[in-house]
Amino acid sequence: MPRDISYQLLIEVSQSQRCVIGRLGEFDFPAGRYVYTGSARQHFDARVARHLRKEKALRWHIDYLLVLPGVRIVDAIRSRRSECALNRTVRGHILVTGFGASDCSAGCGAHLKYLG
Repeated sequence: MPRDISYQLLIEVSQSQRCVIGRLGEFDFPAGRYVYTGSARQHFDARVARHLRKEKALRWHIDYLLVLPGVRIVDAIRSRRSECALNRTVRGHILVTGFGASDCSAGCGAHLKYLG
């Protein structure tokens, strides 16, 4: 049985953005750094490569943010911690409740945090 691999993307937003995030709605993302925590059953490298592409089907909440001009992934870090445990290590602000946490049962609030 494959193990989940948790990961965090360090994201830089160079200028403030207004973006529709799927069914969550429209939100403002101030310029600055963000951390997104996710998981991949397998194929971590393929998942990160997908995140890095600007041209892709918008499938996950993070896709809507990553395709915007001036938004880039600075680093991708993998972890053996569970996705929610890893997410809880990040001291940041939740700007969009539910972002990346549709299937979260740990009460994280969101898996994208704004660092400033």
